[in-house]
Amino acid sequence: MKKHLFALLGLGLLLAIAPAYAQTINLKADVPFDFVVNGSTLPSGEYIIRSTNSSGRVLSLSGAAEGPMFFVANSCRSTKASAQTKLVFIHDRDGYFLSEMWVEGNTSGIQLPKGRRARQVADNMTSEQVVVLAELR
Repeated sequence: MKKHLFALLGLGLLLAIAPAYAQTINLKADVPFDFVVNGSTLPSGEYIIRSTNSSGRVLSLSGAAEGPMFFVANSCRSTKASAQTKLVFIHDRDGYFLSEMWVEGNTSGIQLPKGRRARQVADNMTSEQVVVLAELR
């Protein structure tokens, strides 16, 4: 009996935890400035960001001037649900770095790993967060 109870509890925990990590993304955003993703500088313009696998960690970003670019992201959480579907950039005098993506109504989002330069910008006291609204596709 105890064996079945533990098996059911384990299955319940797996089912409860899985949705927190598997968020699919399918967004469109018009970014009004050049920005850096995964070490590459991309021009301003309209971009589509999609999950390419069931875990939601591998993303594809494509724009009119750029073919698809693939990168791996991490999940992140907030205590409050996002009020907007948005892209979050870190900005300083050297440019904009894509940092996070949030979908309206969700407490989990997507966070891009920071490269060396993006970490320096994030640590800089004069950097700021810039939000670009996006829409679900």
